Amino acid sequence: MDDMNGPADRPVARTERGAAILTLPNLLSVSRVLLTPVFVVLTVQGRTWPAFWVFLAAGATDALDGFAARTLKMKSDLGLWLDPLGDKVLLTAAFVVLTIPALAQPTTLPLWLTALCIGRDVAIALGALIVISLRGVQTFKPGLIGKASTICQVFLIYIVLFLNATGRTHGALRWLFYLAAFLAAASFVQYLIRGINILHRGPGATSD
Repeated sequence: MDDMNGPADRPVARTERGAAILTLPNLLSVSRVLLTPVFVVLTVQGRTWPAFWVFLAAGATDALDGFAARTLKMKSDLGLWLDPLGDKVLLTAAFVVLTIPALAQPTTLPLWLTALCIGRDVAIALGALIVISLRGVQTFKPGLIGKASTICQVFLIYIVLFLNATGRTHGALRWLFYLAAFLAAASFVQYLIRGINILHRGPGATSD
């Protein structure tokens, strides 16, 4: 009887998994990834205002997917991976193109800031892989400093895109550069401490 029920159960399980993937929060996170190449192409073409609006829309999905997950009670393990993935793909692309003087005028992001922010994300990703391989931790919830760092970076990109679209720049922007760098470094230290604590707690530990 188990053999007879097995084939009938498997399509149902696949359907449930498919439904979990196609939830509104997950679709919003995926849309952020899909909008990234559109933003890059517009920036390369020098279409500053369309690039600004596309980035604005992509950034809005970050707030909307979290809101939808909470209010509609659609939180999932997949969503815990898709949400930060969408953030990092969009922000990494934005930092890269806005650091190239030929693509970002009159305001260009400093190379040291781009290297710091992207390097921090790469280091955290590598650390997460090490923790998962040694301890089997499946998810990593962002801390307050990590969330503040992401918000600051998104706001920074908004400002730079807006200034470039209007053909202006502002000397006070360097203080926002310093703030973004400080938060990125501080969040890295926070993740590093959490990772070390997980490794010390042993197998079965969580990242909460």
